[in-house]
Amino acid sequence: MDYIETLNTKAVPSSWVTIGAFDGVHTGHQTLFRKIVDGARQANCQSVAITFDPLPALFFKRITTDHILTSTQERVALIKKLGVDHVIVLDFTREFADIDALTFMSVVKKTLGLQKLFAGYNFTLGKDQAGTVAVLKEIGQKLDFEVEVVPPIRHGQEVISSSNIRKILKTGDVVKAKDYLGRPYALCGRVVHGESRGSKLGIPTANLSIPGERLLPATGVYATLSHINRKTYISVTNVGVRPTFDNPLPYPRVEPHLLDTNETFYGKTMTLEFIDYIRPEVRFPDSKALVAQIQQDITKTREILKK
Repeated sequence: MDYIETLNTKAVPSSWVTIGAFDGVHTGHQTLFRKIVDGARQANCQSVAITFDPLPALFFKRITTDHILTSTQERVALIKKLGVDHVIVLDFTREFADIDALTFMSVVKKTLGLQKLFAGYNFTLGKDQAGTVAVLKEIGQKLDFEVEVVPPIRHGQEVISSSNIRKILKTGDVVKAKDYLGRPYALCGRVVHGESRGSKLGIPTANLSIPGERLLPATGVYATLSHINRKTYISVTNVGVRPTFDNPLPYPRVEPHLLDTNETFYGKTMTLEFIDYIRPEVRFPDSKALVAQIQQDITKTREILKK
């Protein structure tokens, strides 16, 4: 993957660095990156973000495989969009996890000319998570770099974190998730053929093939924006198992109905942004009642998107 830059191939004379998973690249992460970018420029240093693939939380099974907010490619793109000079993605393996904090930071110091390290208040690094902030400060004194501890960013009384965003999305509150992310939560997938049930009802859907590791919001119907072929369409999206039909799906599927177009987009890649939650997914007595409700969903979606 050409976006992965290993420490062994980098040669930065002097830098300000932050290290983390950064799943979601939420507003807390964004505040951190902007601080590093601005500060590094003033100090005539380069800004560097070091992240991992797979996420350490996924590797150690602290989260399940269907709880990822952003793919590695999306994380890198979002971080670079904030002006960070270098995004280094390291392969997270058992061998890597067993490296102690001093050894790792020695490499960072040597290859990146580390001048200042930014660490979250609860950040840990290295084997057995022994590289706490206090330990990193001791290492900084030994290797000659400064450590700045970054306090949490809050939304009201709640800390903005990837884990809290996951919880929010699981309730279907995509509006609150947008506040935490600084942008609508989005899924990206290829349009694939389904059973054409929507087309038979006069309401065709673009069935999206979503990578299994990505977190789906709670089952239900959402007002969404669909971006495809460099165009944006208002859409009504069902996330669920289609309980009205005789054979419900074994797992939730993401099916946006794009308004004001008759194109099918098979084989194309679509980015779907979740704007607002409309209603839960329910079983209707027949397809006629389902279609009537979907028409109401379309009307409500248009009203939401006008705002």
